[in-house]
Amino acid sequence: MTGTTVVHLLRHGEVHNPGGVLYGRLPGYRLSDAGEQMAVRAADWFAGRDVVHLVSSPLERAQQTARPLAKAFGLEVATDERIIEAGNAFEGLVVGGGGGVFRAPRNWWRLRNPFQPSWGEPYVEIAARMIAAVEAARDAARGHEAVLVSHQLPIWTTRLHVEGRRFVHDPRRRECSLASVTSLTYDGDRFVGVSYAEPAGPTDPDAVPGA
Repeated sequence: MTGTTVVHLLRHGEVHNPGGVLYGRLPGYRLSDAGEQMAVRAADWFAGRDVVHLVSSPLERAQQTARPLAKAFGLEVATDERIIEAGNAFEGLVVGGGGGVFRAPRNWWRLRNPFQPSWGEPYVEIAARMIAAVEAARDAARGHEAVLVSHQLPIWTTRLHVEGRRFVHDPRRRECSLASVTSLTYDGDRFVGVSYAEPAGPTDPDAVPGA
C-alpha cells in the first residue's frame, strides 16, 4: 500500500502534582490549569492538518489533552492501553531533590541494570507495544494523519527505536517536552522520517522524568 501517512505522538500537558511525586500510572493525576492551556495550544498547532484518527492513553491526563483535538476535528477519542505510561517501581515516590528515592541505599538494588531498566518496564517491551499501536493508527489513517496522546518515556522510547538508537539514556536529555509532538512519517508501510515540535514551548530538563 502506498501513500504518505503521518502518526503524531502527542505528549500530555502539565499535571497538577504539588507533592512532586513520580505518579506513573496512578489514578487521580489530572492536568493543571497550565496543562489545560497546553492542550489547547497543541490542538491549535494541528489546525489545518489532515487528522482523521485520534487515540489516547487511558490515563486521565492524556484523555484531557485529547479533548481539544477531538472538538477541533469532530473526532471520537479511541483509547489504547498500549500507549499508557511506562511501569515504574518508584511510582508514587519523590524521585528528585534531597529526599529522593535514589539517596536511600535500600533502593539501590533497583538501579542495578540501566540497560533494561531494572527499576521499571523494559525498554524493549515499551517499544514493542508502542510500535504496535503506531502501526494500527497508521493503518486506520492511511493517506492521512493520526494523533496518539501518550507519555514522555513511551514516546521517547519509540523515537529511539525508529531511529535505531540505543535505549539507555539520560532522562534529562529526552527531546519530549510537555504537549510536544513527535511525528512519524510513513510511505506506505515504510518508515521514512521523524520530526519534532513544541507547541507549548520547552520543558525544564530537571522536571520529574515521565511527569
